[in-house]
Amino acid sequence: MIRKSTWLLSAGLFAVATPAFAQTATSTTDTDKQAAKPTPGATEGAAAQDQAREQQPVDTGDIVITATRRNQALSDVPMAVSAVTADNLRNTGATDIRQLNQVAPSLLVSSTSSEGGAAVARIRGIGTVGDNPGLEGSVGIFIDGVYRSRAGMGLTELGALDRIEVLRGPQGTLFGRNTSAGLISIITAKPRFEPEIGAQIDIGNYDMRRVEGSITGPITDTIAARLDGVWLKRDGFLKDVISGRRVNDRDRWMLRGQALYQPSDNFSFRLIGDYTHRDEECCAATYLPAHDTVGAGGTVAASQPSTIAAIERGLGAIINDDTFGRRVSITPGRDYASRVKDYGVSGEAVYDMGWAELTSISAYRYNKYTRGQDADFNNLDILYRASDGGSFNRFKTFTQELRLQGNTFNNRLDWLVGAYYANEKLRLKDNLAYGNDYARYANCLVANNFAQGLIASGIPSAVAAGSVLVTPSSPTCFNPIVAPLVVGSLPAAQQPVFRAFAGLTPFTIPPFTTSGFSNLASPLLTLNGAALNDLYDQTSNNWALFTHNIFSITPDGRLKLTLGARYTHEKKTLDAALTDNNILCTAFSGTTLQTLPCVSPSVPGGSLALNDALKESRLSWTGVLSYKPFDRLLTYASYSRGYKAGGFNLDRSALFRANTVANGLSGNGAICVSPAQTGCQGIVASAENLKFKPEINDAFEVGGKYNGRGLDVNLALFHEVFRNFQLNTFNGLNFIVENINSCSTDLGGLDSDNNPLTGACTGKVRGGVKSVGFELEAFTRPLRDLAINAGLVMANTKYRNNLVGADGRPLTNALFQLPGRRISNSAEWTATGSFAWTPPIGGSGLRGLLYADIRHMSRFNTGSDLDIEKLQGNFDVVNARIGLHGPNDQWAIELWGQNLFNEDFLQVAFDAPIQGSCTARGAVAGFCPPPTPFRATQLYGAFLGEPRTFGVTLRGKLGFARPAPPPYTPPPAPPPPPVVEQPAPPPPPPPPPPPPPAAPERGN
Repeated sequence: MIRKSTWLLSAGLFAVATPAFAQTATSTTDTDKQAAKPTPGATEGAAAQDQAREQQPVDTGDIVITATRRNQALSDVPMAVSAVTADNLRNTGATDIRQLNQVAPSLLVSSTSSEGGAAVARIRGIGTVGDNPGLEGSVGIFIDGVYRSRAGMGLTELGALDRIEVLRGPQGTLFGRNTSAGLISIITAKPRFEPEIGAQIDIGNYDMRRVEGSITGPITDTIAARLDGVWLKRDGFLKDVISGRRVNDRDRWMLRGQALYQPSDNFSFRLIGDYTHRDEECCAATYLPAHDTVGAGGTVAASQPSTIAAIERGLGAIINDDTFGRRVSITPGRDYASRVKDYGVSGEAVYDMGWAELTSISAYRYNKYTRGQDADFNNLDILYRASDGGSFNRFKTFTQELRLQGNTFNNRLDWLVGAYYANEKLRLKDNLAYGNDYARYANCLVANNFAQGLIASGIPSAVAAGSVLVTPSSPTCFNPIVAPLVVGSLPAAQQPVFRAFAGLTPFTIPPFTTSGFSNLASPLLTLNGAALNDLYDQTSNNWALFTHNIFSITPDGRLKLTLGARYTHEKKTLDAALTDNNILCTAFSGTTLQTLPCVSPSVPGGSLALNDALKESRLSWTGVLSYKPFDRLLTYASYSRGYKAGGFNLDRSALFRANTVANGLSGNGAICVSPAQTGCQGIVASAENLKFKPEINDAFEVGGKYNGRGLDVNLALFHEVFRNFQLNTFNGLNFIVENINSCSTDLGGLDSDNNPLTGACTGKVRGGVKSVGFELEAFTRPLRDLAINAGLVMANTKYRNNLVGADGRPLTNALFQLPGRRISNSAEWTATGSFAWTPPIGGSGLRGLLYADIRHMSRFNTGSDLDIEKLQGNFDVVNARIGLHGPNDQWAIELWGQNLFNEDFLQVAFDAPIQGSCTARGAVAGFCPPPTPFRATQLYGAFLGEPRTFGVTLRGKLGFARPAPPPYTPPPAPPPPPVVEQPAPPPPPPPPPPPPPAAPERGN
């Protein structure tokens, strides 16, 4: 906190002290040609915003963006970037980044077990599954130039916006935080010196009520302020059939205040503070249709009734497998509490020094997501996280960015250098616990395993006994009549175990219980209530130096070369304290009975401290050659290297664990704390087990942008290869984090077999994920009041063949389905389109609004392990809006619908925790666990896309702009002086008379 205060104080002093130096004339080296305004929001005068105020279609080629940290027209930026204006966002009903999906075809934002902590953004099919906070996103989120630590921080109300920019491909030479796949830059509406009050009310189905308000205006001639607020409440999209309440609801509010200090054209300082509060219940999930899959002869032979669903229903569970009936069952006393507190402050100072422009962005962010979870997703009390504050993710982040940019060589070189520092403190606390039904449910799974073994024997009497052995209504889940009859037919080593679980002699009287695990270890111990209490503290220090320079090769600027580079140094330290009371896991660790007690693996002795650190230094870069053959056409070719830091998997299950097979690999028993521990093969767990490597992207792109009259067309062709791709997947028991690579030599199918020891690379290790395709966007304005836009993306984003893990190690057999297949949530084809017509109505200044947009996606797999059961077929989502707007957009009334045709689709499907095993492809290949290698019993849950919503919007604003002064009229010229008649001058005097003649001389 001291560091934060010091930086923000220094920024404030910088703002106060600078005006004495800011009185110089406007610089000729002004890099954004708009004086010293905050660069992320310095577009108030752009055509996009001016036209948006009048609700008219926007000339997209003229939209001013800051993707290159310079204010440039979208059509002049030689990179793949989409700009979504405030008008577009309002029409499609976007209030958070997920709703950008409708208007940005290369982008897909989704969420899973929570919106606050498990969201993921993907660009061109590439993203990082967000359930594990130890992984940063491949797609970064920036709001007003400030990096947000995880994608879920953008799934909230954003308030009034100026625009959103979606940059595709690696980023790092321009923005503070480097990203490997792209970024989303959100620019909020800034303070204005013209007073204005605005308000909006939305009312919709599911009892949705939303109120948004804003006020902005001058405080003095040099200071403007702005206050934005949003309040939203809505019932949930899912109904709990146990309590009757609705879940996956909305209950949130946001406040954001800003001040803009601009004493001259050479200096500005923008201060932003915001606070967001969310108190919701999210996210429950429905079930996919429940059934077993039986494989034979290399194909699916049959689909049979679900073994696991039958057991759970026999125990009293309600398994709602009508996926889109949107009904769930929640254990009484459990919930999906989702509480978020998010706030921060940032200061951006821009100073034009004449020879260059200096920008400083200082920020502090706090985000805490606290959760509860009925982790088995049905009303049996099997797994849960109590919502008592014992499970949360908390981020405290300080960032500082400095940029210096200017022009030189007679404006031929537009240069930029910068530095970035980030200090991120992540604290994760987890309290996963076994519920009150866990022991009984585990006993039933053991009973089923014995039953399947009897059936697999093929002996008619054993088959008959096995088919009726499982009886969930029995206290032990064993048929009390059949169990005594079959125990003698079992191998001698299995009979004591069978008796303990079936409650047969000698386990029939106290102190023995109905749990076989307790009976075999100690009747005084139980699985019910066994819980972990883990605390992870991860500190990341990241600093970087970067540069981005544009050189005009030709004097007319038609041919340009852009070169950028970034050096990043990252250090992460981890301190973890793991505690639990799962004594039965420790008791059975190293035996064939370890799996169920150790779903949540224990630490023998009850506690374990871990600490470690990792350091990385990486160079990333970009090069772009652009050429304008004529004014309306820009062409370019680029190469970029992207980088995303490595880190720690913050999940105790990734530590080295006891195995029943001595193969050098981790098993599914207790965590190994001693080399002498049973099943640990002389290996001790350490934080080294949690590390994963940085993700690298080598990206090539060729594109063109045409900015015509009434038509803009953008085309980009891309080829990206990701090395050490960071995959986070859930296998029904725990999270697995793997770096995915490919081997240059043929592995002969060993990467897709069921043996985790085979498939090491003996050749060159190369990138394991490749994305190749094109993006086409067209923006048309056939009439003044009509805009028709369309986008088409083909992204062939796949895992390569011959896959291996980090450093060429064999890939875990849990990922046998990956080689050669499309990565999860990556559709090959995505198309978007929108229609906006804003005709004038009469001569009164009224305007109508008729708007619709559509997003189409081809089929894709929603599960990161690519189980075929998790496929989502082609689907289309349509939004529409119709309305009437008053003169100068002073008021509006609109009717709207989102997902207008109520399309059903999955966001993500997942393995329901501890509810079966194996997938259809595993059953076909015979990879399922014995004794039924050709039978898949896994149940699947699903986080659903939102259903149809509709409602009405009322919007109004009141401006207090000072009236423009009358045009200057010069005063009339003064009248000429009056003409005074002067008397005629007197005539000149007559000439003197001639002298008289001389007198004659006397005497003549």
